[in-house]
Amino acid sequence: MDAVSLTRTEAEQRARLLEVIRYDIEVDLTGLLEGETLRSVSTITFRCHEPDAETFVDCAADVDLAVLNGRELDLTEVSGGRIPLSGLQSDNVLVVAASQSDTASSTGILRTVDPSDGLVYVWTSLECDEARRLWACFDQPDLKAPHRFTVTAPESWTVLSNMRPDSVDEPVAAARVWRFPDTPPLSTYVVVVNAGPFHEVREQRGDHSLGLYARQSLRPFLERDATWLLDTTESGLAFFGDRFGQPFPEAHYDQVFVPNMGGAMENWGCVTWTDAALHRSTPTHAQRQQVALILLHEMAHMWFGDLVTMRWWDDLWLNEAFASWAATWASAHATEFEEAWAGFLVGRKLDAYRLDMGPATHPIRNAVDDVSQAMANFDSITYAKGQSVLRQLMAYVGEDAFTRGLQSYFRDHAWGNTRLSDLMDAVAAASGRDLDGWTSEWLDRAGTDVITLDGDELLVESPDGGTPRPHRLDVGSYDRTGALVGRLEVETHGARTRLEGLPAGAFVLPNDTDLTFASVRTADGSIRDLIGRAGTLPEPISRAVAVATAWDLVRHGEAGSHELVDALLGALATEKDPTLLEPFLAFAREAAELWSPPAEIEGQLRRVADQALAMSGDPDLRKPALNVLAACASTAAHDAALADAAAGDVDLAWRVAARRAERGHHDEALLADLVARDPDPDAAHRALTVTAARPERAAKEEVWEELFTRRSVPAGTLTALVAKSFWRPAQTSLLVPYAHRYLDEVAAISGGMLSILSLVRTMYPVVADEEFLARSAEVASRPDVEPTVRAILAGSADTLARMVKARADRD
Repeated sequence: MDAVSLTRTEAEQRARLLEVIRYDIEVDLTGLLEGETLRSVSTITFRCHEPDAETFVDCAADVDLAVLNGRELDLTEVSGGRIPLSGLQSDNVLVVAASQSDTASSTGILRTVDPSDGLVYVWTSLECDEARRLWACFDQPDLKAPHRFTVTAPESWTVLSNMRPDSVDEPVAAARVWRFPDTPPLSTYVVVVNAGPFHEVREQRGDHSLGLYARQSLRPFLERDATWLLDTTESGLAFFGDRFGQPFPEAHYDQVFVPNMGGAMENWGCVTWTDAALHRSTPTHAQRQQVALILLHEMAHMWFGDLVTMRWWDDLWLNEAFASWAATWASAHATEFEEAWAGFLVGRKLDAYRLDMGPATHPIRNAVDDVSQAMANFDSITYAKGQSVLRQLMAYVGEDAFTRGLQSYFRDHAWGNTRLSDLMDAVAAASGRDLDGWTSEWLDRAGTDVITLDGDELLVESPDGGTPRPHRLDVGSYDRTGALVGRLEVETHGARTRLEGLPAGAFVLPNDTDLTFASVRTADGSIRDLIGRAGTLPEPISRAVAVATAWDLVRHGEAGSHELVDALLGALATEKDPTLLEPFLAFAREAAELWSPPAEIEGQLRRVADQALAMSGDPDLRKPALNVLAACASTAAHDAALADAAAGDVDLAWRVAARRAERGHHDEALLADLVARDPDPDAAHRALTVTAARPERAAKEEVWEELFTRRSVPAGTLTALVAKSFWRPAQTSLLVPYAHRYLDEVAAISGGMLSILSLVRTMYPVVADEEFLARSAEVASRPDVEPTVRAILAGSADTLARMVKARADRD
């Protein structure tokens, strides 16, 4: 059913008119064991403040029956996913029976058959307005209400929801009925029903019973990681409970790892996230750090998003940015990942700079006229720039004041809905600072300020030519060996701020500890000298700032890719911090193959491979070094080292096979052997990474069919791996026609938000001609294209254009 997107005006009108008392929702999953249909009966008890008024309830499923206060409604009036409601009374009961058979597109729900054992799993993910696709509801965030679920499911399945079940009936006709108690007052987008024959790990940790679930075929990987996952969960709950001033109130906290999900969802008490997080080989430090951040991000939403919820989607940025900020904050304080902020800079924050300094920039806080536009804001400005700005706010007011402000915010607004002003008022009251101007400057203006050190002054330039934002940052002074001489805390005001008391040194690094969001330069160009010494700086965060600045120079054409590769390889020669090692290796590979002139690519990749080979002798560095070596290998020495290592590491063997296929040495027998020996139930999809790398049209066609026609490749990590293998820079002439086909595909793409984000973003080409760049801009401007797709195209086209220019330039 084509469903109309709810507008802000409609939501405000409905919120003034209605008060939802409760939802009682019966869900029948028995049709999903061997079929495609979910059935539901939603009973909504609600009040109307204006008797005899009219409104509508959302239901984008096939409506079989609708009864309002005992009166059967005319189903011919159902249109656009809406059931008209007229003649409302002060107190109302609406009952809607519906069915949904679109359970394969990830639109609110996904039914998956595990290819290794034939077992069926079902998960739901209802942000932003996907609850209406499964049952009738008033699907907007500010009509919160308790939900009571009763779920009928095949007898072999475990059913998971926001609450632990009150009871589970004995099987009748091969089915069980699971009855769950009332949730607290929740928005419709954070309730959940997951089901299947899950493997469960459960332990009591402190005041909480912690549950982990995954499909049976992933049992070895879940059990391998279970203790660490539970430890991190326990630490996170304790940290947030303390810092936010109240513990998580439920006795349980469950995390469900599900197939073919491109991300994670913060359902109250029952977080659902991609089972790609259960790595099929021993995870590296960076992979474990990313899992910890996802875990803590979704956990932070229990307070910010679930307990206290934004009133409308224009504050979605705050919902997501806060969770990302809180996850990094908790990671640095409560886990082994103490250098989490350095990891954030060389990970998510660099992508925010990329987007914010291009044509796809937008203010962090945007007007959202309807829900479809909210989806377009799921980008790096929402998440990573928003996170950076919250870190800047904490630096601006002080951590103690910021924490006190958060505690009062959660205390005063628990189970309610808020706007940004409610949070800022709480922080302002705790800190004693007027934040009205700060809020407007940082959240309502797009683009990235440039901070330049000019003698003993900091010059701040706004991208829109207006008054620069205020910045609280540290300025570091270093001697010629890279040793820190001293650091000055600075708060800028206006275009020029004099530095009083900065210790003299040979080099100065503005924003040394990365407290603010800005592009940094030095008027005398000495920043490039410091970048060349990045590996000598004493602290991981400073080394990360130096490398991030080098990336910024390359993106803006102020330095060549060879300078960046030189800086990265110099830093890698001495780098020992695992938080930086993997990103630096990945950056070196990317700079070599995507930003270098074609004639230099192989030579630069060989340099990166040689460095990775040298690092692979260190047991602590071996795995990430071998992964990069596999992607860049070009000599007999590289191949020999990889052959020995891959014999006992199937993940590495896949990487080696893809590189060999790219170089024209595909081995079909080896491919079959890898599928057979890989314990991953998705091994057949992993084989597509090898097929995708082959420089042959038939191979590209096979992969294209799986990605865009059958949509068979699981969203998230696997889609990204296949995409990276598909778009090989050395295969430009073969791939340009597929770049144009990509635009044809995404212009008409549909499906669930997470799957769209995964496929459209990762499959954006890294090869193109001028016609493609022009067409990409044209498609991005078309109003009939999904807003999410338009936003991805605009930002990705800018990056590709910069790559193309860098490939043509040579200092």
